[in-house]
Amino acid sequence: MSPGGCRISVSRACNFRLRTLWFCPSRGRNPREPVGETSMETTLIILKPDAVQRGLMGRIIGRFEDKGLHIVGCKLMQISSELAATHYDAHKGKPFYEGLVRFMTSSPVLVLAVRGMGAITICRNMMGATFGSKAAPGTIRGDFGVSNSFNLIHGSDSPEAAERELGLFFKPGEVLNSSRAIEGWIYDLSGGKPE
Repeated sequence: MSPGGCRISVSRACNFRLRTLWFCPSRGRNPREPVGETSMETTLIILKPDAVQRGLMGRIIGRFEDKGLHIVGCKLMQISSELAATHYDAHKGKPFYEGLVRFMTSSPVLVLAVRGMGAITICRNMMGATFGSKAAPGTIRGDFGVSNSFNLIHGSDSPEAAERELGLFFKPGEVLNSSRAIEGWIYDLSGGKPE
């Protein structure tokens, strides 16, 4: 028994790699219990043609996973002009609209459904300012972007937008409705709800 009441079984044959981790009473919650779905958000993320062509998909997905977010849907796809026009309908009539639709249909994109507590705000903060030249270091656009036209990534900006956008890109049943055992180690739920 290790300090704090955690039972850890380590195998010497596996070079002391962690093999089994049991419930730690000091954490106040069994991490194998699923987190309540009502406190979770699912948001749409699109890795745009520039991110795909530059080979940044894995690095960007890794950032979301490192933050504790869960990829629950994923599609590599070529967006049609009709889908791009529908998705960016709010920008119709603006000077950049036609160029944006042309850009989004110029090459495949990676469409993700990303789940986590506060996922919409977390993803938006991780993305950084719209223009790569103005985005802070440490953000996706700040670290990988330099262009004001090619900004690597799109993320839903509200729960309503997320619901609408997820419905455009994913059919019913294509977004997993699952929780992970590690969520108890990502979110402090000792008070009965996330802090």
